[in-house]
Amino acid sequence: MFSIIQAAGWPIWPLITCSLLAVAIVIERLLSLKANRIAPPKLLDEAMKVSRTALPAREVVEQLAHNSALGEVLASGLRALHQNPRCSEEDLRATMEGSGREVAHRMERYLSALATIASAAPLLGLLGTVIGMIEIFGSQTPTGGGNPAQLAHGISVALYNTAFGLMVAIPSLIFWRYFRAMVDAYLLALELAADRFARHLKALRVNA
Repeated sequence: MFSIIQAAGWPIWPLITCSLLAVAIVIERLLSLKANRIAPPKLLDEAMKVSRTALPAREVVEQLAHNSALGEVLASGLRALHQNPRCSEEDLRATMEGSGREVAHRMERYLSALATIASAAPLLGLLGTVIGMIEIFGSQTPTGGGNPAQLAHGISVALYNTAFGLMVAIPSLIFWRYFRAMVDAYLLALELAADRFARHLKALRVNA
């Protein structure tokens, strides 16, 4: 592996940095976007059950908020009713939507960086290719001869950087699209759950 890095020359180092960043982002997002950390399947039903007849205690609301991203959105609605039992339905929904935007921002964290790596890696590979071509032309002499070692090194720089740029860009693009689709699905699930919970809390607001 080290011999390949030597043959590819210094242009390979930005690509290696990009590859390490991409791997770190992918691992972090895989751990952060697990279903039980975003939208546990039974959490909405449990939240509606404990608030069927009255507002749950503040301690229960805080436990719900720390349960998951969905729990944070649902807890924001319960907090709004704790602060003002007769708050309007519009204010209640606005509070939950604000919490949902914060959750969405956290779910989308680092995705733009991953997309940037997917876009920049082929360009960095192209830069290495151009540098390799410059070395190839620089190895030629006016008399038609050339330095075989410099010529071979230029070819190595061009080919290795092109290949490595694609090797970094393709998985990064695949994972970016995968995470993007996952986040969109989660956001839809959170939106539907929040709407259902808001209609559930409407009865508590009226009876308060």
